[in-house]
Amino acid sequence: MVSKRNLPTLIRIFSYSILAITFVFLLNNVLTVWFEWPGIKKLFSHYGLFGFKKLSKPLEDSILTYSYIQLFLYFISILFAVFYVFKSIKQTLETDAEILTNFTAYIIRSSFWAVFIVGLADLLVSFMVVEKLVEPIFGEYLKIKLVVPSFRITYIHFPIILFSFVIGYFTRTVGFIWLAVLVVGSEFFIVISRFIFEYEQAFQGDLVRFWYSALYLFASAYALMHEGHVRVDVLYTGFSERKKAWTNSVGSLLLGIPLCLIVLFLGMGGKASIINGPVISFEITQQGSNGLYLLYLMAVYLAVFAVSMLIQFTSYFMGSSYKLLKN
Repeated sequence: MVSKRNLPTLIRIFSYSILAITFVFLLNNVLTVWFEWPGIKKLFSHYGLFGFKKLSKPLEDSILTYSYIQLFLYFISILFAVFYVFKSIKQTLETDAEILTNFTAYIIRSSFWAVFIVGLADLLVSFMVVEKLVEPIFGEYLKIKLVVPSFRITYIHFPIILFSFVIGYFTRTVGFIWLAVLVVGSEFFIVISRFIFEYEQAFQGDLVRFWYSALYLFASAYALMHEGHVRVDVLYTGFSERKKAWTNSVGSLLLGIPLCLIVLFLGMGGKASIINGPVISFEITQQGSNGLYLLYLMAVYLAVFAVSMLIQFTSYFMGSSYKLLKN
């Protein structure tokens, strides 16, 4: 029976289960898209369950096993969430909210460093390719390879992204102000180079778009952390603390969390979806080798946005629930 005494435990189980299921969804997406695992959709189609049309050719036993593994991962994630809650039974909702907020800050910190360093690195490579400086400095092999998207992304972008998450662990500030300055500086550089030096290349505009879109999407979770999003302030500012807590908890539960889940489920619903498609094909700029090879990362921005906002909305829900139960 639900009572005020056990309600915090139920809220914790619910919240951590959402995050655990989301993590398994992302893991299964990687297994399905990159490692050719069948996914649970094919498992349901194999048996004709939940409205899925039954497959004309049943799955082989070995493939069916992989589907079952992917399905069981969801149940294991929920059990893990329940185990964690009862292991830390004395932990308050306020502490949980703080932990999740710190994790959100880590994600967006690391993402900032990733887009900053990857943007500069790819700008340098594209400049050398356009100005034909690669062969005299590094040889013919790299001259050929650096215009191949899979090579540049695998051996330049991915290591930088991994290193950025190490930097994000050891830093404690979020550099959105610096990123905004960099966007303005990049635009200023384009103007100077165009009208004074009569020099302009596609990669210059690509860098501005790359950084600007990151600034908008990554800063969304940061703004939520500091209550910087626009509300109907004419009403909200007049609310009591209890009404504000009700508004935040219900809004997070009914609007914020579902929105983030929809973005993830639709964006990663298949290999041709809006997030998976550009990443699988290593989609680059429409300007060919004259531009930056970063268009696929701008699709990843949506996933980072949805995940960081989901974690922060969950933190918001738990923190607001703590205030309601405390009062």
